[in-house]
Amino acid sequence: MNKTILASLIGLLASGAHLDANAFDPHGRTKTPKVEKSEAEKTSNEKFVEKIRIIGHASGLRTEAGSATFIDEAELEKFEYDDINRVLANVPGVNIRQEDGYGLRPNIGFRGATPERSKKIALMEDGILITPAPYSASAAYYFPMVSRMTGVEVFKGPASIKYGPNTVAGALNLTTRAVPLDSEGGLDIAAGVDGYNKYHLHYGNTNGDFGYLVEAMNVDASGFKELDGGGDTGFDKQSYMAKFNYDLSTKEANQLIELKLGYDSEISNESYLGLTDSDFAQNPNRRYAASQLDLMDWTHSNALITHFYETESFSLTTRAYRNNFERSWNKLNGFDFDIKLEDIIAKPLEGNNPDFFEIISGQRDSESNLETLVLGDNAREYFSHGLQSDFATTWKIAGLTHNIEAGIRYHVDEIERLHTIDYYNMVGGNLVKKTADAPQKTTFNTEKSTAVSVYIQDSVTIDDLTLTAGVRGEFIDAIYQNTFDELDWLEKDSRIWLPGFSAFYKASNELGFLFGVNKGYVPTSPQQDPQIKPEESVNYELGLRYNDSVTQAEVIGFFNDFSNLKESCTFSASANCTVIDTEYNAGEVDLYGIEASLKHTFNLTNSLDMPLSVVYTYSESEFKQSFKSDFPLWGEVEAGDEVPYLAKNQLTVTLGLSANQWQASLLTKYIGEMKETSGTGDKINFVGVTTKPLTVVDFSASYDIADGDDGAIYLKVDNLFDTVEIISHRPYGARPSKPRSAMIGYKILF
Repeated sequence: MNKTILASLIGLLASGAHLDANAFDPHGRTKTPKVEKSEAEKTSNEKFVEKIRIIGHASGLRTEAGSATFIDEAELEKFEYDDINRVLANVPGVNIRQEDGYGLRPNIGFRGATPERSKKIALMEDGILITPAPYSASAAYYFPMVSRMTGVEVFKGPASIKYGPNTVAGALNLTTRAVPLDSEGGLDIAAGVDGYNKYHLHYGNTNGDFGYLVEAMNVDASGFKELDGGGDTGFDKQSYMAKFNYDLSTKEANQLIELKLGYDSEISNESYLGLTDSDFAQNPNRRYAASQLDLMDWTHSNALITHFYETESFSLTTRAYRNNFERSWNKLNGFDFDIKLEDIIAKPLEGNNPDFFEIISGQRDSESNLETLVLGDNAREYFSHGLQSDFATTWKIAGLTHNIEAGIRYHVDEIERLHTIDYYNMVGGNLVKKTADAPQKTTFNTEKSTAVSVYIQDSVTIDDLTLTAGVRGEFIDAIYQNTFDELDWLEKDSRIWLPGFSAFYKASNELGFLFGVNKGYVPTSPQQDPQIKPEESVNYELGLRYNDSVTQAEVIGFFNDFSNLKESCTFSASANCTVIDTEYNAGEVDLYGIEASLKHTFNLTNSLDMPLSVVYTYSESEFKQSFKSDFPLWGEVEAGDEVPYLAKNQLTVTLGLSANQWQASLLTKYIGEMKETSGTGDKINFVGVTTKPLTVVDFSASYDIADGDDGAIYLKVDNLFDTVEIISHRPYGARPSKPRSAMIGYKILF
């Protein structure tokens, strides 16, 4: 195989990418190449990519079964999004609960799965689990900086069987920049409203058999919210990455080893404290004085060593990885009194709530011990490390060609919680620490998981029918220890096999039909009582796919039959927890719907095109049994009630114009109303409350200077018509969608 092709594609394989051979330009960027390759190179590309591809060629009908969507670098650059929530607007079957407006800590679900902290999807960067502790504490309080990614992949249904442990919803993989084949760099700078700034620089080269890449990025903003008394409500995020690889290929085998190192940090003046509905109506961007010290401060580091080996008969990719994440999350917890913060914000005029609300909003000073404010630092340290190998080969058995993929992973992760609280008085609209004592420890425990996972998948094509069968195994040993109480501990294990099957029938060169079924699973965390069941489901999908090289369309109906739905008590869900992250069972639930996408480019003139994209998702949900729960998103549920934060209708329409040196696009996203609580109950807030439908229009445009030789200028406006609605009453009150924001930038490749 040509070493130039190998180096480009291996860089992405080492990153876990599953890309199409036609997606690379001569410099290794994920764009359509302008220079026609030789037939020998095409054949070599095809042979190599066939071993690693999940998402097929954009130029022809994709024949893999299962729902899989890929957003390439060119598409990501079109709107220059920093927010993964906005990026995923172009993927059907995604349900999101927005929170801070910037997507700092996304809440992402697929096909109706609970979106809370993206904990039910397998979240990966470069094919490696990137959640701080994916088995022990799967809530993704860390999320990579999406604006430095070169690809986003989403797999649902049987397509996600290789990416556990969470297989109920699916998998999201973010791919980083590949080591370039030649000297190549880039600079991207931008500035905008609300103090927005972006600086992005990368450079790499390959000299002989050695290649390297260095990349640095900073994004910061002063924020769009207005803190009582003044103050920063924005964020500052930094990201650094380096890759080094060496090509060890011989005539007998292609071989490459790569080292990736990364470091990320964030300081964000964010708060879980929202607004009362009446204050939201007056100023949706207001923030109360009691949230003035709320601050998230985290650092994340990772290392990944990848070895790739390929012969004519098989390929083997082995990865060793380590991720470290440390955070300090200082925020308002409430009062030093038996009254809940969420009750005060939800019902500010009832009982004694007005007195406490005046303290929160800084209207008067604290006058007694009952009016002492409690601020908590939910400090946590996480790590995960592991070793995984993925193998692919082709066998001929009984006259049929079997494309076999198999893998094994050994993984260890851990979370250590050290939560503390401090006491403050409200004095003249400012928080003043009440004592000089050290913070009081409230939670000190450790959860650790050791997991071995395996999968094997076989795909066979018989004439126009492709059949794929596979199974995933998860074998988990978990330990919980309360450091405060040596008698409070738990050891448990979990063993489960998760089968899947899919079929694709190619009716013609342009049209095909697909079917799939797989078992979904989300394990419980180590501290959960064994009586708490894991989440399990059987997921079905049936659809069709069309591609005539001009028009691409896909329609898939899905049905997720849950034998048990589970949730966990967290501050981010405004749940007042006796024990942090306590899990609840809801029993049988049905989630079903339709996801559809359409792409077509109209050639208006010889030099002017109008690309059109339409993405639509219809979702329904239903609890199958009645029960009572003190979990605030459920309450007293009757059979037939809906799950919260799932819009029945979502629609994204993107319309563009592009010529030789410029392009402009409008993206219109509609999200229907969503219930905020499933059932009823006197002790449950926001019963019967629904978010209003929200339609947001984003605009982007760019101009290539001197045909791109001198770079490009770009302009983007998010929320063009400044539409602001309540996107959620969680955590702790009404929260606004991001108002109109604009920025202008310049980028150049060198």
